[in-house]
Amino acid sequence: MFHPITFSIIIILFFYAVFYIFKKQLKGSSDVRSNIKLKLPPSPPKIPILGNFHQLTLMIHRCFHCVSALYGPIVLLHWATKPILVVSSAEMASEIIKTHDVTFADRFVPKTIRVIFFGGNDLVFAPYGERWRQLRKFCVLELLTAKRVQSFKYVREEEVDKVMEKIAHSSRQGDIINLTETISTMLNSIIFRCSLGDNFNKDYTQKFIGLIKMATRLMESAFSCEDYFPWLKWMDVITGLDRKLKRTSEEINTFLNQIIDDHLLSGNSCVKHSDHDNKRNFIELLLLHAEKQPNLHLTRDNIKGIILDMFIAGSETTATVVDWAIAELIKNPKLMKKAQEEVRRVVGNKMKVEEHDINQMDYLKCIVKESLRLHPPVPSLLGRNSSANVKIGGYDIPANTVLFINAYTIQRDPESWDKPEEFYPE
Repeated sequence: MFHPITFSIIIILFFYAVFYIFKKQLKGSSDVRSNIKLKLPPSPPKIPILGNFHQLTLMIHRCFHCVSALYGPIVLLHWATKPILVVSSAEMASEIIKTHDVTFADRFVPKTIRVIFFGGNDLVFAPYGERWRQLRKFCVLELLTAKRVQSFKYVREEEVDKVMEKIAHSSRQGDIINLTETISTMLNSIIFRCSLGDNFNKDYTQKFIGLIKMATRLMESAFSCEDYFPWLKWMDVITGLDRKLKRTSEEINTFLNQIIDDHLLSGNSCVKHSDHDNKRNFIELLLLHAEKQPNLHLTRDNIKGIILDMFIAGSETTATVVDWAIAELIKNPKLMKKAQEEVRRVVGNKMKVEEHDINQMDYLKCIVKESLRLHPPVPSLLGRNSSANVKIGGYDIPANTVLFINAYTIQRDPESWDKPEEFYPE
């Protein structure tokens, strides 16, 4: 039985090879001359039809890392019909973000994300423009302020206490502790309660978290022919991708619609009251402002999309950083001892660490920052589309090129970091 990606590539080769020679001829000599005039970035050899697809693996950031080591800090790849620009230099990344930010403002949104995020009706993948700016301003000022984060302190404390009790109990019993699963469950529970509230039983919560994990797996590993060979989008039906996407999207949609309807129909809904604003969860705030600020044009799909942003961008990324930090400390007992000594010194005789204690733990902050440097949770920053021709690092970048900023390589650059491959909080 072929893997879906392998099967897709075989079918693509079969159908597309028939037309490849004719396509080359139709391009004509004038098209070739116009390309010669452009000073394009260096590019590894590509094969007909697939371009550089044969060089990719699921760990795409490692592919980018190897390519940048061979061809330099700016490389042009070709994924079938898509030109891909990989930038692995802090200076060039800064130039893009500061000078060409509007040109690269739009996201590259693959099919999996379009389907799961309600057609890009969220914040992260919405097209750049006034509508996006309004949504971003609302989220920054209403959902993610320091005051709002502080209002959910009790949620964080309760969930952390549960985890500590579970670990202590398992330790007393001599049981194996799966920290990866424990941390992920804790963070998902915190995001769930902050976003959707507390009035849900455990099975209901676990069902939704399972859907989020399924959606995340699809976005990370599913291959859509439509993204790179639009005329072969029917292949997504054969490989089963369309069916998986449709089922996952419909289940998430049904779940969130039910929660919204419950809030709107409930006579005790916080949406109908103006007091206790600090106790509102995200969905209550979104529904409230959709009613109070019609100029925001917060549709139901916008609300569901923003809630998904909170889950997918906020839970697994955080869990990844904590996982790596613990793994690195376990591998480096001296660093672990130094961190433990700092915690004991700051906490003193208290029974547990409190949030305000963390402000005094400078070494712990260094550990977190070093974990983010060495193991970034999003190692190749989300792809962006160029809306116009632009020149970067002396090279011509055509419009409709997809940009990836290669954070994994930038944060291991020996010109910027001492001991770049070592976990070195100091």
